[in-house]
Amino acid sequence: MSEVLVGGVNARVNGLGIEVALEAVPASDVVSGSPRQGFAELGSIGGCETGIWELRSGTVVDTEVDEIFVVLSGGATIEFLDEDRSVEVGVGDVMRLVAGSRTRWTVEDHIRKVYIAGQ
Repeated sequence: MSEVLVGGVNARVNGLGIEVALEAVPASDVVSGSPRQGFAELGSIGGCETGIWELRSGTVVDTEVDEIFVVLSGGATIEFLDEDRSVEVGVGDVMRLVAGSRTRWTVEDHIRKVYIAGQ
């Protein structure tokens, strides 16, 4: 099923099979490589955004929002620039990100995750 789930419907998607249109990451966020990213919106729950996000091949920087995610495929190294530490995430890992955290994501092949994020 590749349709976007919005409007509070009872439905299912295959997190690995849903199409995610990829676009170039803005140059201001690229550290190295030619990364591409995209997401498929799954709607909102209790005021939180949900969706599937994918990043391919490269290193990017970001300032995070409040989020919990589960890695569906691939993996990444996430460096927390304000904390001088990094975390490796891979298939099945659940990760909490705190709003305002400055991060650097390094992805050799790809990472695909399902996320729940505060608005």
